[in-house]
Amino acid sequence: MKLRHLVLAVAVTAVFVYYTSSSIHKFMPAPKSALADSPAQKSAEAGLGVDERNNIDVYRDSSPAVVNITTKTLSYDFFMNEYPSEGAGSGFLIDDEGHIVTNNHVVAGAKSVSVAVGKESKRYTATVVGTDDHADIAVLKIKTDKKLPFVKLGDSASLLVGQKVLAIGNPFGQFQNTLTTGVISSLGRTIRDQNNNELEDMIQTDAAINQGNSGGPLLNSHGEVVGINSAIIGQAYLGIGFAIPINHAKEIVTILLRDGHVARPWLGVQMVTINAQLAEALRLPAEEGALVVQLIENSPADRAGIHGPDRMAILGFQQFPIGGDFIVAVDGKPVTTREEVIRAIDHHKVGDELKLTLYRGSRKMEVTIKLSDRPVTTRA
Repeated sequence: MKLRHLVLAVAVTAVFVYYTSSSIHKFMPAPKSALADSPAQKSAEAGLGVDERNNIDVYRDSSPAVVNITTKTLSYDFFMNEYPSEGAGSGFLIDDEGHIVTNNHVVAGAKSVSVAVGKESKRYTATVVGTDDHADIAVLKIKTDKKLPFVKLGDSASLLVGQKVLAIGNPFGQFQNTLTTGVISSLGRTIRDQNNNELEDMIQTDAAINQGNSGGPLLNSHGEVVGINSAIIGQAYLGIGFAIPINHAKEIVTILLRDGHVARPWLGVQMVTINAQLAEALRLPAEEGALVVQLIENSPADRAGIHGPDRMAILGFQQFPIGGDFIVAVDGKPVTTREEVIRAIDHHKVGDELKLTLYRGSRKMEVTIKLSDRPVTTRA
């Protein structure tokens, strides 16, 4: 009996020590100066591993150049009444003059943009230098009298799967300058952004990325930016995040700094992918391809004589526009989906000629189209 009481007393004491020490640690932190000078702190630093020291060094060097971006936009309720709403994201300074790189979707449609640098509470008003919705990249500019910290851009062409990477950003718009670490999980991924743009050659990482991290830097162990954190699968961190390779971003940023926009070729149509089953239902002359379901007035396709739909068909419980040209090849190469047509267009430059092989009804023909600069809001 005495032994049982003794064991119980020890157990109660152990539980009490755990919770009270945790509470003291949480609510009564020691002053930073005392921690920095304490033998315990020096001992802890001396006991750090090589990888831990690397994480700390990269964060210390890079985090002052990471920015918190807040945007204000006008939204509409069910009754079409305007109301202001806020968005948040991340970005990073690329020079000491105040130029910031972020994602286009962070600032798209914003009426105003403000930026906090590093862990500063002061916010700067930012102007948009240029955006490219197709590549999901934007460049901002802030003005200040002092020299600003900035990050070094690395080389994404030399990345390897398994290589360590670090992400710094502002998850959920409130946890400023948060560091997460992980590895490169895969390279060359193709995903779709929220505007249905196809983003190719993306870096996949398991470093934790959440909403608000968009536009922040993905860094290598030398503290060099190798990617722009841009997308996640789902609404929260699931171990799968994606970043735009910095080598691709460098080209876009250079053009945006010079011209304010990127000239991209466009066709001027909306298309749907046709598979064998749908082709049979619509009585089309080929089993696969891309059917034109909308033709934009005065677009390159319109000027070249491409035909859009002229009637509607009922498929199941849905109306389907038909009668438009059915594209089956681009520049002599067969295409089976709308994405393949869009990808072929993207590989051309403004002013190039594009040759489409298509069916107009049952007649097979070729049409040559001269590509012009794509308006910002178009998709193909």
